[in-house]
Amino acid sequence: MTKEFYSASSADTFNIGAGFGESATPSTVLCLDGDLGAGKTVFTKGFAKGLGSQALVTSPTYTLMHIYDDGRLPIYHFDVYRIDDEDEMAEIGFEEYLRGDGVTIIEWATLIPGLIPKDAIRVTINRDPRGDADGRVITVEM
Repeated sequence: MTKEFYSASSADTFNIGAGFGESATPSTVLCLDGDLGAGKTVFTKGFAKGLGSQALVTSPTYTLMHIYDDGRLPIYHFDVYRIDDEDEMAEIGFEEYLRGDGVTIIEWATLIPGLIPKDAIRVTINRDPRGDADGRVITVEM
């Protein structure tokens, strides 16, 4: 099933993410893709808020992973933009997080296709094709 959402602002993107966080269950895997600056981390911030987290969510671009465990479920937030190959993910025990007791969020998931479970929720965030600088089209495939 595919759903499409329109976001007119970063606040809208945050709120759409929060809605998904409110209904998240253990072992959910969420794959986020889109251009640099499209809103992947803003969506993740909203998702965390939807889980009840008060954490300061930031992109783990240089650290690879952040864990937020102050909400209803823990969040394992990965950014694989700087990963050279899938073997690097295996070295850090990535698969253990996928089926753990929390939610795994992976920014730039298309870079590690062989590691993504078939039942993952795929979220693609694109800039508004009409040219609205703040607008985004968020496509969710479940």
